Amino acid sequence: MFLVTVTYTAPLDEVDRWRPAHGDWLNDLMSRRLLLVAGRQVPLAGGVYLVPPMPAEELGRLLATDPYLRSGVAAHSVVEFTPLLVAPGLEDLKSPG
Repeated sequence: MFLVTVTYTAPLDEVDRWRPAHGDWLNDLMSRRLLLVAGRQVPLAGGVYLVPPMPAEELGRLLATDPYLRSGVAAHSVVEFTPLLVAPGLEDLKSPG
């Protein structure tokens, strides 16, 4: 599983121009379960995604299609982790073994 942080590299007014396309991109990934959670950082300096397990190369290709990244208004940082403890009801997120 991956935790992806998004950091804006441009002023918010420039980021906002790309927000609709970015939202469509997020919704598409959610509908295909290639993204589990997405939200804004507080204060608004970027976002955070929770991504299901997949090959790191596939994640890199997927993130490269982000309109924010393609337009040069944001950068991604990726941390891979193994979820061992989860809250009740989220057992399907737990890694086997």
